[in-house]
Amino acid sequence: MSKKIYFPNQPQLPFDEWDDDLASGRETPSVAAPKPLYFCSFGSGSSGNSCYIGSREGGLILDVGIKAEEIERGLAANGVSMNHVKGILLTHDHADHVKYVYALLRNNRHLKLFCTNRVLNGILRRHSISKRIKEYHVPIFKEIPFKVLDFDITAFDVPHDGTDNMGFSIEFDSRRFVLATDLGEVTDRARYYMSRATYLMIESNYDAQMLRFGRYPEYLKARIASSSGHLDNRQTAAFLFEILNPELKQIFLCHLSKDNNTPQIALQTVKEALERKGIKVGNALETLEDRQADVQLAALPRFDMTRWFVFRN
Repeated sequence: MSKKIYFPNQPQLPFDEWDDDLASGRETPSVAAPKPLYFCSFGSGSSGNSCYIGSREGGLILDVGIKAEEIERGLAANGVSMNHVKGILLTHDHADHVKYVYALLRNNRHLKLFCTNRVLNGILRRHSISKRIKEYHVPIFKEIPFKVLDFDITAFDVPHDGTDNMGFSIEFDSRRFVLATDLGEVTDRARYYMSRATYLMIESNYDAQMLRFGRYPEYLKARIASSSGHLDNRQTAAFLFEILNPELKQIFLCHLSKDNNTPQIALQTVKEALERKGIKVGNALETLEDRQADVQLAALPRFDMTRWFVFRN
């Protein structure tokens, strides 16, 4: 049974600025219409990872490897107060995912920190982060759903060389946003959750040839390419080819390597695989041509914030 996390006195936001129907003066969609889901990435890669997923009731930040002030500034630029954010989800304890988590909590004391006990202990063991982080912690457990606001969330295991690594399936209004970053292979349980996604954020870390002939020492190449390392472009493309179905509307390629990949190579590798299946792939730019596509595909930038995505289907 899901447990409910209650947040009383939630502030209201000027969502008319975010909703094309409201902003244009048209009538509010009927109750049966899909509720909008909002997403942006603040940065994705070994230098730092963080993104936001939210609804009209509130939002969550997934990982905090980006400076707290950059996250706060990015949300404010899109009309989102930090009072609207209710929690932080952490995938694992590597620095590029947790470096600034305590700073964000300290700046915003209403936030809750959702991660397993093992991840929290790994953070305290690996990093010089205040033990007061425990004051914000709400323990979660893999494959035991929990509820925050109008999100039903399930953490699932992924293979990586951090502590108790996990992805997240976030169900909202009969749709699922699924994040799986930092995984060396796709296990059966990870496949189960990712194959049910409406919006999927999946790692496409490196190009195998670039890694093989690159400047990294051999031990590091072996770590990256191992089953507890990272997915390469072709692995990600082959997996997406297998699981692609009409329910999957948006694919975000994340955690691209600066030295062993490029957005162009990653996108082309995945796009070619999907097109071999007869799928029309859009560029997630909301052009007329994109609207005719079966699925949207984008690579998240390493250092920059993305545009504000609004998902309605």
